[in-house]
Amino acid sequence: MLRKIFGFILDSVQALVLALSVFVLLYLFVAQPNQVHGSSMYPNFYDKEFILTEKISYHFREPARGEVVVFKAPPSEPCSENECEYIKRVIGLPGDTVKIVEDQIWINGNPLEESYIPSDSPTNAGSYLREGRPVIIPPGEYLFLGDNRPHSRDGREFGPVSKENIVGRALIRYWPLSRFGIVRHAEGY
Repeated sequence: MLRKIFGFILDSVQALVLALSVFVLLYLFVAQPNQVHGSSMYPNFYDKEFILTEKISYHFREPARGEVVVFKAPPSEPCSENECEYIKRVIGLPGDTVKIVEDQIWINGNPLEESYIPSDSPTNAGSYLREGRPVIIPPGEYLFLGDNRPHSRDGREFGPVSKENIVGRALIRYWPLSRFGIVRHAEGY
């Protein structure tokens, strides 16, 4: 009888360890949950929403303009323990020349069409990306901006971010359930 109880406990512990190991491996290498903090991505993402960020695709391809990504906040950014990862949209790619002219983003001499933000939402300049001053995005770095430009601290202030600091691509919004679904990325920009 004691042998059966011990066997049951051992089997249970083994199953628990296996399940936790699989969970840790998935979390470290495949996907992780993230919470949206603030209104910088409004109207596409709301404060306190939860998304699942996949970590695999950028090992096989480069981030594309218009994709929504999660990345580690630059060291210059003040952040609390739970807000050290930002969610923003890819705007500038390595080698792009980016500038702001009269509240609009220009990429390589052409205005960027941004259907994902309200047409009356201005893109003000910042301390890094200044009005009328072109900036070339360095190799291996990306410029990220929030969708709610008047209320987003983003690459206009802290500049481009290295690809190594990208956590992954937003994949699924899973909370609140009323907004559950696959995250739509702006494609073809």
